[in-house]
Amino acid sequence: MTLHDRIRALARERGAVILAHNYTHPEVQDVADFVGDSLQLSVEAKNASAPVIVFCGVRFMAETAKILSPGATVLHPVVSAGCPMADMAPADKVAQWRADHPNHVLLAYVNSTAQCKAQVDVCCTSANAEKIVKAIPPEKPILFLPDRNLGANVMAATGRKMDLWPGFCPTHNRIEPAMVQAARAAHPDARFICHPECLPSVVALADAALSTAGMLRYVRETDAREVIVGTENGILHRMRKEAPDKILHPLSPLPTCPNMKKIELEDILRALETMSPTVEIPESLRDRARLPIERMLELSAK
Repeated sequence: MTLHDRIRALARERGAVILAHNYTHPEVQDVADFVGDSLQLSVEAKNASAPVIVFCGVRFMAETAKILSPGATVLHPVVSAGCPMADMAPADKVAQWRADHPNHVLLAYVNSTAQCKAQVDVCCTSANAEKIVKAIPPEKPILFLPDRNLGANVMAATGRKMDLWPGFCPTHNRIEPAMVQAARAAHPDARFICHPECLPSVVALADAALSTAGMLRYVRETDAREVIVGTENGILHRMRKEAPDKILHPLSPLPTCPNMKKIELEDILRALETMSPTVEIPESLRDRARLPIERMLELSAK
């Protein structure tokens, strides 16, 4: 029996659902019940009726699953798979900012810790950020955190002025205009798409700046035969499965998130065998962190 088959058999035995982000290893995506972006995974976690959720992604995503499905046992196979951007917005500093600016609406990218979420009014993902911003009354000032790049790109798209927290995704922040220009020169017939966590100067060069789910849809539906992909390289596996007729060009050097790549098949099997490590969030924290996520899901469903 292969490692993949052993995981699937044990998942059935445990009544477990395996969720994986689009940036994880190809073999991790292939063993999962559902693969998606942050918004899709949040919805799946909320709707999961399984007693066990194995979350293959970074820490804040597993926390979100536990917040939305408190009755489930949530396993995060590699505890050290964190998110540097989420760590750039410590809860105590966010709380202090809120105290100093009581009239602001605090809008947190879902790429934030549970402790940070407990301090804010509403969350968003890269897929629904523009929609959430437009739903906030125009007279209310907004702090967008922790990703200054996504915030700046949403500002440009909506025309809504916001204060921006000085955080960023190290992987997307390394993508520079010169890399895009070199890729376009090498592939002149290709469209260029990127994630809105990229620098505004990179987004300005894109044919489309989209969430990972949006990029997958773009690659499937575009009439262009070639696409340059400006995001973490893990998404290329799913793109090639869903759009085998397209020629996909990753940027060079290859954008790679070391934390998304920490979870291996062996870690998933071990987590299911030992039913650990589990994600535990105190009830008082979970209740406060749940509200901004649920507001996001309500607003994005409208």
